Amino acid sequence: MLHSRAMIAPEPLPEVFRERFAGLEEQSHPSRFEDLYHRCFGCGPGHPTGLHIRCFKTDGGVVSPVLVERRWEGPPGAAHGGIVAAYLDEILAGAVVRATGRVAVTGELTVRYVHPVPLETPLVGGARVVAAHARYADVEGRIERLDTAEVLATGRGRFFFVVTGAASPV
Repeated sequence: MLHSRAMIAPEPLPEVFRERFAGLEEQSHPSRFEDLYHRCFGCGPGHPTGLHIRCFKTDGGVVSPVLVERRWEGPPGAAHGGIVAAYLDEILAGAVVRATGRVAVTGELTVRYVHPVPLETPLVGGARVVAAHARYADVEGRIERLDTAEVLATGRGRFFFVVTGAASPV
């Protein structure tokens, strides 16, 4: 099964994101990541209907292209709040990997919905670690419009590092 995972290559970014992400390195994950999260709904390349969130490295954290599909509609014309939270959750986790090189799981997540998140509209998520401790990291991030940089949602979270043989913060 590991052989088939290695064959999954990321799709090219949609044209609308290429200029914004040109020159940025896509973040790879620690080796254990593939075994633990291959079928993760948010970031797993092996999940058949997942969000397939990808993070790209910046000096201060990560950025991520976001294009919410119509099937994730909540209020008319806008993304369901749970999907917005899922995007933020994954982008925040990506920032933890970027800053620490360690995989972590969500312990706490707070989302502030600033404006409705439009469907099928190019958006950019970004996140950075604000404090790293021995067992966890605190992270903050946002989702904004690609064209105007208008902030649509913000998130803060506490992520607990995965320890060998466990996927739980306890």
